[in-house]
Amino acid sequence: QAMQQVRALIEKVARSMAPAIVHGESGTGKELVARAIHDVSARASQPFIAVNCGAIPEHLLEAEFFGYRKGAFTGANEDREGFVQAAQGGTLFLDEIGGLPLAMQSKLLRVIQERSVRPVGAVAETPINVRIVSATHKDLGAEVQAGRFRQDLFYRINVINIELPPIRERISDIPSLAEHFLRGVCAESNK
Repeated sequence: QAMQQVRALIEKVARSMAPAIVHGESGTGKELVARAIHDVSARASQPFIAVNCGAIPEHLLEAEFFGYRKGAFTGANEDREGFVQAAQGGTLFLDEIGGLPLAMQSKLLRVIQERSVRPVGAVAETPINVRIVSATHKDLGAEVQAGRFRQDLFYRINVINIELPPIRERISDIPSLAEHFLRGVCAESNK
């Protein structure tokens, strides 16, 4: 029942441009849902860029997300596009968005609102056309109340909310998952 609702929401998100957030425990398949949204949308032929927001050191976030221009800082020997530009025309999946520091949340909010990005060291902004799908295991509403997540960003990314039930509540999915992983292992070992 719950997975049928998830499939219906995937289709709804795929048909719209609305940002979506996928909420669920670790291991429930949040990235698989984001990829499914991308794969059944009109953006399927464009890039799908997955970013683990919690895995990027804070001092690199802006350069990694928005890119940079040659000479912007020591070691910037050439222009480099960021994750946002790399997803142009496609989908940017922001995994564990609840782990972004407040300062970066503010910059991401501006990119979403203005639909443009300014690389570090650039003067002008560049228009972007990117679908944003976010994911978290945190209760972002509680994070907003605690002052750890911006309310305005929460409302921008939480247009369509997809709740993924944990695997322990989807026992009927286990045989399909086991078969999928077994096929992958067999393909890797040529068996």
